[in-house]
Amino acid sequence: MANNHGPQASLDLTHVLYDDSSYFSLALALLTLSPILLMPAYAVFAVQTREYLIIVMWLGQFAGEVLNLVLKHTIKQGRPSYSAANGYGFPSSHSQYMGYFASFLILHLWFRHRFSSTGSRLLDQAFRAVIYLALISWALVVAYSRYYLRYHSIAQILWGLGIGIALGTSCYGVCELIPRRRPKSIFGVVKMFAVENPVSTWLQIRDGWGVWADGGREVEWLRWRAEWDKRHAESSKKTA
Repeated sequence: MANNHGPQASLDLTHVLYDDSSYFSLALALLTLSPILLMPAYAVFAVQTREYLIIVMWLGQFAGEVLNLVLKHTIKQGRPSYSAANGYGFPSSHSQYMGYFASFLILHLWFRHRFSSTGSRLLDQAFRAVIYLALISWALVVAYSRYYLRYHSIAQILWGLGIGIALGTSCYGVCELIPRRRPKSIFGVVKMFAVENPVSTWLQIRDGWGVWADGGREVEWLRWRAEWDKRHAESSKKTA
């Protein structure tokens, strides 16, 4: 029977080749999948919190993936000769993804987010340093996995990281940092409209970090604890 569907290609989203005899290779194969798992986590978090910053971060991440696809099909640079993967290789999409994710989140944690204090300034700073180091290490390990697993050249990985960092920094600056410091600028006006327009009001979009230093986490916890204690007290009276 004739095939009228034309040539077929494989969509290799989770197909990862690694050295079956090496646990290190297996660990890198699992870590290299983490960017794919982050995207649905973004969506769930955005829907659950209705938080402006999370939505902006997700939209920027999605736009970066579109840009990566455009660059690959415009430049059309192949993968290294030793790679068994299909498709174009410049720039590395995994490296770009993690460069964006780490840079955007680190900037947010540095400029806007307040963690709960331990009571010790030294411990608070150490905790922040661990978070920053963990994010940077995660991005670098994922990028390295693309080289170790023979999917990209070093240049393709470095370009991916650079583009991702540039996108993450630009997106955070335009959508959050500049509007906060210059609320009357065009970026401040656009952000205000994004949060206050009728559709956003209907969807209950909020800018938690525009009101609370921790995005409202402590306020929500206190409300939950008050209601929890109230119901627990009522339940105790009924069983008394």
